[in-house]
Order: sequence, then structure tokens, then C-alpha cells
Amino acid sequence: MNRKEFLKKSLIAGAAASIMPAFASAIEVNDKNSTYNRMLDKVGFNHLPNKEEKTMNTILHQANTRGHANHGWLDSHHSFSFANYHNPERMHFGVLRVLNDDQVSAGMGFGTHPHDNMEIISIPLEGDLEHKDSMGNLAVIKEGDVQIMSAGTGIMHSEYNRNKEKAVKFLQIWVFPNKKNVEPRYDQISIKNIEKKNEFYQILSPSQEDQGVWLYQDAWFHLGKFDAGKQTRYSINKKGNGVYVFVLDGEIEIEGQQLGKRDGFGIWDIDSFNFKSNSNARVLLLEVPMSL
Repeated sequence: MNRKEFLKKSLIAGAAASIMPAFASAIEVNDKNSTYNRMLDKVGFNHLPNKEEKTMNTILHQANTRGHANHGWLDSHHSFSFANYHNPERMHFGVLRVLNDDQVSAGMGFGTHPHDNMEIISIPLEGDLEHKDSMGNLAVIKEGDVQIMSAGTGIMHSEYNRNKEKAVKFLQIWVFPNKKNVEPRYDQISIKNIEKKNEFYQILSPSQEDQGVWLYQDAWFHLGKFDAGKQTRYSINKKGNGVYVFVLDGEIEIEGQQLGKRDGFGIWDIDSFNFKSNSNARVLLLEVPMSL
């Protein structure tokens, strides 16, 4: 698929369904409200660098430039265009389409809504998030867990804050799949037993036999928790992939680029890159194909 065609498929208008209040009624998945098909409505730029940011093979998204929506019960920051936030220069990074940094108030959440043909990953940062879907899954994820849902031919699900006294904070990430109309599936794991100090450890890959959860895409996600002054090097798993670096906490440096809390930094056309923690830091690496 060429760049123009990929750009045409880069908007997910189904985002509106994801910000309805808790306890909304179910909506049947069809062509009109298909998560995948509703991408066709608008065209935006892919991973083009802004003149005021980086050039060539990197792109900088500082935390204070993200989209922001506060619905009272939901406080959400969007690294890429989502729902009412539309920035044609921030549509996606390769097949990474959504990176939302969400906080949901006590006892509130997302009512039942549909998705199809999208890989949806949730990473809780604080609190308890309950998931319920049309496949019969009912589960709670918390800090130290990773959840994956392959929407495939279509799935209905809801998510809400299990705790009645405090907010839940989590990342929700959407990735374009490399295979459409698969049988929907759900999985979650604890990553506490694979966590490593001062190095990146894998939490997601394309392989069912590999460490972490798996998805229908040639993508690899890694987390890392570092003490100040630590250095390492990350090597690309598949030629042609790029990496979107998202700083959860602290200050780091990637190939000379200084990054702070909740900054995002995309880098591509590389085989590897150097990493340095300038303070105690937590970092998420999202390695994804740069074309569909």
C-alpha cells in the first residue's frame, strides 16, 4: 500500500463511541459504524516532522502539545488525533494509530461500544479497570498487567473503574492489524514476573510463543524502569520498523534528544538507537511497521 492510500486509511472516527458515559446501551457493529471503515473520512499526515521539531527520521511530540479532553468523569490526553481532537500532522506513527493517556473517575467508565479490525492494548498505570465483552470475558486489570483485544470481525465491550473511591489511570493503544476479519479474542497477563531493572523487557510481540501478549501485527512493545545515569541500546526487531518512545516518568535522552514526562518521540530508518536515563525513569517503547 502506498503512502497516499495509507494516509486515507489513517483516521478512526469510531473514537466517539469510546467517550460515552458508563452504562450506555450496546451498538451493533456494521459497515456504518465500523472502527476500520470509518478511517476513510479524513486525510492527515503520517509521521512527517514539524519544522519546529526534528527533521529527517525523528519526530518530537512534547507532552504539552497533546490533545486534551476533560469530560468530568474522563480526563484524556491524546498523542494522536482522536474524537474531537484533530491535528492533521498527528494522525498516526506508522501503524500506531492511538495512544491515549486516560484517567477515569471512581465508579465511572466507557459504556458498551463496538470495535472491529483493530488491535487494542491497555496498560494500567494506577487503580483497577474492569473489562466486559460480548465473548463472555469479565476481568479486572491493574498496574503490572497488560491487556490485548483483537477486535477482528467485531466485538462489543465496556470498561469502567472498579474502584468506587479513586481514579484509574491507564494507557489505551490502538494498532492497525496486518490481518483483517480474524476471530475476535481477548487476553491479559501479569508482567510483574518478567519485569527487569535498568533494561527494557518485552511485553508484546507478533508471536504466541514469545514473552508477553501477542497481536496481529509485526510490532514489539517494551517497558523499562531505570535508575538515573543508566545507558543501553535498543535494536530494531524487524527491518523497516520505527519506534515511538513514550516517557511515563522521569527524564531521558534518545540519540541526543532530551525527553521529559509524557513526551513522545518517534524514530525510524534506523537499525538501533542509544538510550540514557538522566533521572529515575519509566519508559514505553512501541516498535511498529511504518507502512500498512
